Amino acid sequence: MTQPDAANGTTTTALRAVFSRLSPGDLQRLRQVATLKHYPANTVLCHEGEIERVFYVLHTGIVRITQRLSDGGERLLALRGPGEFFGEMALVEDAPRSASVTAASDVQVIEITAGIFDQVLLHSPSLAMTLLRQAYSILRDTMQQQIGELESKNEELRRAYRDLQIAQAELLRGERVKRDLEVAAQVQRSILPTAFPALNGVTFAARAQPAREVGGDFYDAFQLDDQHVGVLIADVSDKSIQAAFFMAISRALFMTEARRRLSPGDVVRAVNELLLDVSSDDNMFVTAFYGVLHMDQRLLTYVRAGHDRPLLRRADGRLEVLDGVGRFLGMLSGLHVEERTVELRPGDRLVLYSDGVPDAINLAGERFGADRLRAIVQSQAADAATLAEAIFTSVLAFQGGAPQFDDITLLVAAID
Repeated sequence: MTQPDAANGTTTTALRAVFSRLSPGDLQRLRQVATLKHYPANTVLCHEGEIERVFYVLHTGIVRITQRLSDGGERLLALRGPGEFFGEMALVEDAPRSASVTAASDVQVIEITAGIFDQVLLHSPSLAMTLLRQAYSILRDTMQQQIGELESKNEELRRAYRDLQIAQAELLRGERVKRDLEVAAQVQRSILPTAFPALNGVTFAARAQPAREVGGDFYDAFQLDDQHVGVLIADVSDKSIQAAFFMAISRALFMTEARRRLSPGDVVRAVNELLLDVSSDDNMFVTAFYGVLHMDQRLLTYVRAGHDRPLLRRADGRLEVLDGVGRFLGMLSGLHVEERTVELRPGDRLVLYSDGVPDAINLAGERFGADRLRAIVQSQAADAATLAEAIFTSVLAFQGGAPQFDDITLLVAAID
């Protein structure tokens, strides 16, 4: 068989596989105008957006049908194999290609141009009907695919809209929480002292850094009368917005009761009962150290209600720990606390602190600890402000880049 005969046989076989309903005469007329061509892989046979009036029957190989996306990528619409055809719409309308067709492998295709095909259609209605059926079938499949994609996108949009509504609600809640935190922080700043009373024989200094926007620690030194000064440091169990307001209530109760009675034990017991009356949270409580300085006698009478033990550095460098029995406030009625008295002398330094000082953690997971704190206090014979700063900077340096889990609060009194 000669090469033209072989090509004609190949063309006839390919056309018969696609147009099986054509009469032998129609098939012969179509074969006479068709051209068998070979293209290597990655050849673009149809260009999206271009007017190309050529119809293809795929004899061997695979082609990809794709469309451009708005972001510059492309979407795969279909794969075509031997016996299938593409580009048929170019024979019935003078419009740009709706998609691109690229050879996914080496291919053999039969090409029929529109001009020649128009003449064939005049003499072969059955060929026109076959093409129309195939075009309708492809159009229907394409529309079903597009409908499926639209439904999928609509569902994605519905999910995105729901997510947007949820995110918007979360944002509003976050804004409310932010405003609440700002209010709570303002409350705290307004109740913590900005200055201490100017007294002969004693000076005060304090440093504080909350672990969050708002903290649970509070402190104060306030004059009760000409001869007595109240000294207070306390720690609310929680670090929430509610804790900030609980802290404000606790401080107000301390300030009120301290001016009604001189005994620290009586003050603390009264505050405990009042907290039980006003608090609705069974999990919130307060630890406190409250003392009264008797300026004329240089005595400190105090109670320790579950709070960390203060340190008293004597003028000669000796270190004493102010102990005392007592439970925290705001949990149980009938509070028992032990009232104690210690003599103060010129050169003594009294250091009150919250548990955030010894419990500070560094990146290695180590605690700052009571021993480090005592060593700093024992080595410092400085004034109140210098000693408070020395302790505070040492704790922060030890903590380094580790997160702060608790409030760090100090109140120092220097006896002169």
